[in-house]
Amino acid sequence: MTRRTLISCLFVLACLFPATFTRDAQAYDVWGWLRALSADHSTPLVEASNGGLRVDVVVEGLESPWGMVFLPDGRILVTERPGRLRVVANGVLLPDPLPGVPEVSYRGRAGQGGLLDIALHPGFARNSLIYLAYTVDTPEGEMTCVSRHVLGPKGLSQAEIVFPGFPGGKNSKHFGSRIAFGRDGMLYVTLGERGEGRRAQDLMDLNGKTLRLKDDGSIPQDNPFVGVENARPEIFTYGNRNSQGMAVHPETGMIVQTEHGPTWNDAPGGGDEVNIIKPGLNYGWPVIHHRQTSPGMIPPLLEYTPAIAPAGAAFLTGDLFPGWRHDFFFACLRGEKLVRVKFDGETPVEQEFLLEGKFGRLRDVSGGPDGALYVLTSSTDAYGPGRTGGDMLLRLSPADR
Repeated sequence: MTRRTLISCLFVLACLFPATFTRDAQAYDVWGWLRALSADHSTPLVEASNGGLRVDVVVEGLESPWGMVFLPDGRILVTERPGRLRVVANGVLLPDPLPGVPEVSYRGRAGQGGLLDIALHPGFARNSLIYLAYTVDTPEGEMTCVSRHVLGPKGLSQAEIVFPGFPGGKNSKHFGSRIAFGRDGMLYVTLGERGEGRRAQDLMDLNGKTLRLKDDGSIPQDNPFVGVENARPEIFTYGNRNSQGMAVHPETGMIVQTEHGPTWNDAPGGGDEVNIIKPGLNYGWPVIHHRQTSPGMIPPLLEYTPAIAPAGAAFLTGDLFPGWRHDFFFACLRGEKLVRVKFDGETPVEQEFLLEGKFGRLRDVSGGPDGALYVLTSSTDAYGPGRTGGDMLLRLSPADR
């Protein structure tokens, strides 16, 4: 369906139904949404270069994978939402998960939680520290927790909680959660608003935010809300709905996030976003969405309607793809594609859709030490169609290499 066709259909619907509707104590202006949607703010889309790509299946047999990291010894660690940390060594998925992973809250098709993201400490070569983001059950409901561990020959040990979580709600969804270290050495953590949009605007609530912490979980004194009354000092940005992708530019340190837009039960559907996050800024949810604007709130840098469900993200390094060096890539679940965005400074100037419809839902993407792109599929999660061979880790390289 083209954007013009979609807008025409929505126009008809808007004529049939009231101009506003209310959800979660928030009134949504459908007419304003349609006006914002119809405005042309698009970044040029270039012809897909799929013919110039070679795609190899590194391994299959994964169950609901979420994130991955590359170790200096060549191994790849992959998180699986049921609570397993899998090891890929020399192109083989080892049968036994890595020991030492903490207990996680995983409800299968009844929820979106489990073992989520993974990150290496910037000083991993000397301290062997690995960080995990995952959901836990508490008397106050499920929460997103971050812990750090020492990786040794026998698995993970010396567990420390660096972020214990923040009370969520009855919904087992919208946990975020991506974790990444910035060039400033700080740990950035995304937390979804748990399906309760108002929480994203409440500065005393950590849900619907990006947090900025020191590597031990303590609070940097230069955080934007340190010393601000009625605001939590952990907060770096707010007004976020559910960010499932985050990447740091290797040279400039620019932090770019992907963001899931509404799904009709909380506002008109679509409106998936890409944003550059900066300290103290309000990204608008649930007051604005799609391409709407409001004073003091940041509209999306890129916006996608119909929804593509953007997930894990990465900036590409290395010289294997000379024309794509330092381009931004993000995986799409509903969109079943990999999106490449070229930036000129902080301005997106080109985008390209890769692998569209070829490997199903895509969960995460990462640049490998060999300069190739690695992509995790997501056919076996709660929203996937299932796959007999399980999910795959793919390797993308130039077809002529």
